[in-house]
Amino acid sequence: MAEITATFEATIEMLLEQKKFNSLKDILTTMYPADIAILFEGLPKQKLTLLFRLLPKELAAEVFVEMESHLQQLLITGFSDKELKEIIDELYMDDAVDLIEEMPANVVKRILSQADPETRRLINEMLMYPEDSAGSIMTTEFVDLRPEMTASDAVDHIRATGIDKETIDVCYVTDTKRKLVGAISIRTIILAAKDTKISEIMDPHVISVNTHEDQEAVAQIFAKYGFTAIPVVDTENRLVGIVTVDDAIDVMQEETTEDISKMAAITPPDKPYFQLSVFEIWKSRIPWLLLLMISATFTGMIISSFEKALATYIVLTAFIPMLMDTGGNSGSQASVTIIRGLSLQQIQFSDILRVVWKEARVAVMCAITLSVFNFAKLMLFDRVGLYVALVICITLSATVFVAKIVGCILPMLAKKIGFDPAVMASPFITTIVDALSLIIYFSTASVILGI
Repeated sequence: MAEITATFEATIEMLLEQKKFNSLKDILTTMYPADIAILFEGLPKQKLTLLFRLLPKELAAEVFVEMESHLQQLLITGFSDKELKEIIDELYMDDAVDLIEEMPANVVKRILSQADPETRRLINEMLMYPEDSAGSIMTTEFVDLRPEMTASDAVDHIRATGIDKETIDVCYVTDTKRKLVGAISIRTIILAAKDTKISEIMDPHVISVNTHEDQEAVAQIFAKYGFTAIPVVDTENRLVGIVTVDDAIDVMQEETTEDISKMAAITPPDKPYFQLSVFEIWKSRIPWLLLLMISATFTGMIISSFEKALATYIVLTAFIPMLMDTGGNSGSQASVTIIRGLSLQQIQFSDILRVVWKEARVAVMCAITLSVFNFAKLMLFDRVGLYVALVICITLSATVFVAKIVGCILPMLAKKIGFDPAVMASPFITTIVDALSLIIYFSTASVILGI
């Protein structure tokens, strides 16, 4: 696939050099907007504006939405005011708001200057909603119907207004005060008799979200019910917009990227990897590394406090990495499972006792299995003494058990007090478990070996 893309890019560049613009236009108009955006990403920046201008107006707007923000900014810089206005006029409201949020202040000022007053008003209203809320990702382009309309009236209304709407698959029924009273699919309208009232065939039980609902919760509703759009209402149940499935997919991708970054102890990036400078990557990683380095000094303090014991039984030192790594891995397994369950709302804080009970049984089974295999290895291959082997295996069992309990409880506690559970993933849990495993190790050694 990569070879095909490279060949295609070379062909486009060759046609550009030969100034065969009609051929280029014919090729581009057969492609999907997302594919054109990817193609533009790999082309020389100085040729981007020229190639973009070959696209028909509607296709150009769709491609523009799919492009990375740095390329959008590059194009805006090269646009005339007329070209910029044509693009803004073709954008759906949610895409226009996304563009505004990603551009620097000087570019935003120019974009708003080319938007008509009504568009500017709507953009400013949507920017007032909290970040990562349903209101911030909704679009105001939807089809609304009245209960007293007939199916024939509804079809005429959709034909008259649907051209400028983001979707007409589902239409929403509102009363004279714009309160949401029902929903109806275009299929239902078309199949109904012409004189059938919308109130008779609409679904009055509509699942909607509030403008301040968290965007991740909205995305989960899409995943649960398989909707293509969800209505967004204000506190008085007035319909103000809709969230479409393409925006929900973007939210899922953003949230997953954010969780993965936090679980790896990295500040979530707001740009693709190759658009990040070395300094930006350093800045996103170093605070966490410093924090974890400082927290890891506790393990060093524990080892130092048992220095005499280690001097007596030097062989104990060789097994510290194995115990710490196994404990960290055990804790990470539990934490990642619970964090994902919390994210998908499969697990609630009220389930904490059920979760602990299940993880405790898993921990016992894992601990016994690991200890049996480790005891055999210690006696047959490492040839340590029986008591030393017992110390190591007892510590291993206790560490695995504690790690899995800690790994399942901490993310749930974090969620309960309002922190992102992903923060409690591998790095922090590993550090905590490392310290606990050393305490267990040396305490067990003190009892059994008398040191």
